[in-house]
Amino acid sequence: MPRLDLVKKTRVIRSPRVVQLEGMFGLPAEKTSTQQWAVDMPIEDEDWNVGLIVGPSGCGKTSIARECFKHEMVREFNWFQQKSIIDSFPDEMGIKEITALLSSVGFSSPPSWLRPFHVLSNGEQFRVSMARALAELPGLVVIDEFTSVVDRTVAKIGSSAVARTVRKRNQKFVAISCHFDIIDWLDPDWIYMPATNEFQWRSERQSRPPVTLKIINVHRDAWKLFRKHHYLDSTIHKAANCFVALVNDHPAAFTAVIHFPHRQAPSFREHRTVCLPDFQGIGIGNALSDFVASLYSCRKKYTSVTGHPAMIQHRAKSKNWKMTRKPSAVSRQKGLEKNTNRRIASSHERVTAGFVYCGPRHENEAGEFGLI
Repeated sequence: MPRLDLVKKTRVIRSPRVVQLEGMFGLPAEKTSTQQWAVDMPIEDEDWNVGLIVGPSGCGKTSIARECFKHEMVREFNWFQQKSIIDSFPDEMGIKEITALLSSVGFSSPPSWLRPFHVLSNGEQFRVSMARALAELPGLVVIDEFTSVVDRTVAKIGSSAVARTVRKRNQKFVAISCHFDIIDWLDPDWIYMPATNEFQWRSERQSRPPVTLKIINVHRDAWKLFRKHHYLDSTIHKAANCFVALVNDHPAAFTAVIHFPHRQAPSFREHRTVCLPDFQGIGIGNALSDFVASLYSCRKKYTSVTGHPAMIQHRAKSKNWKMTRKPSAVSRQKGLEKNTNRRIASSHERVTAGFVYCGPRHENEAGEFGLI
């Protein structure tokens, strides 16, 4: 993009209050208010994926972006008022492609996928809007007020998830923000600061800041905070042993374990794992799951069956897990419980995969676990 000299003029209507203000502060009596910027962002012929225009309010970020990216800036999307968010994605996208994109930006909560946009939290709306922008604008996506309406923890984690997705899809994305705290998480290829007219290439990719999880053993009543976000079942076994991961003392993820008393090979089984939407996208749920598995594998075999696509994908690539059953639908068990006509619960017609933990082992039942 060549050097751009941008001038913005606004008519000043000299009302009695304006005249009074001019006198109070010694301002010249002018018919127009003029702002001008000399912009130099040499990005046109370079290879990049993520850019950031950042600076305080009033420095010209939006005006510059509107001039430089006239057709790529994302405006408000139209969302169905009653239908699920997934129905607002392009018709040519399949359900697997939509859910994979939602998961990749850190919105990995199937129950929330069923809801209309207007009932989602600010953090959920931020992520689903990012997913839709990447779906509908496969070239360059420019987002104004990036992360401005969300909590700063959500902003940082969401920035990391979005940047990773953009690079994986080999798209181009420009964030416009007044928040400097997202820089290390977004890890942009270039940064432009209109307040000082500084542009810089960041030649080397940086690792995002580490996240430390404090893992504690909790009563199963803690499940109440997480159950509505579980993709399958909101109940919990009365004998489950439960763990919660805290990020800066805030509950972020939950895992429960039950004993599986098989006559020939008794084992422990992962019962429930949930990561709250605000903390999804950087691997907290998987890290907690791995840590708890490492505790129980010291005593007996530790297994898990999951139908969540993101967790299946993670474990299929992880050295800590061995796949014992490829993703498939399990036939419904035909047996009847004794003296009842109720069928035994199963994963009928739901694609799941089976895994056994084979990673490192830990002896302590709680502690701090760093994410790299």
